[in-house]
Amino acid sequence: MSIDGESDAVSLDEVRQQIDALDREIVSLIAQRQRWVVVAGAMKADEQAVRAPQRVEQVVAKVRALAEAAGASPDVVERAYRALIAGFIDLELDHHRASTE
Repeated sequence: MSIDGESDAVSLDEVRQQIDALDREIVSLIAQRQRWVVVAGAMKADEQAVRAPQRVEQVVAKVRALAEAAGASPDVVERAYRALIAGFIDLELDHHRASTE
């Protein structure tokens, strides 16, 4: 079965190659997002502004809607984004603390 539901023969190795290619794209996009997160973090006044729980919930709601529109599991996307955001908050806090020392 192919990705679009047609009955083309695809091997597990071919599927893994496609997933690996997507992983390269995803990591590149995460790197781009990180650069913008660092810029935003430099504009924030304090650690509470970095944590921004209301903004986190806005982003989660947005990506859940995007997931539904794209045919992805909103629950999986939410969990992935919550982990991503938590990592970026830690990164922002490190940058913020370093800039105030």
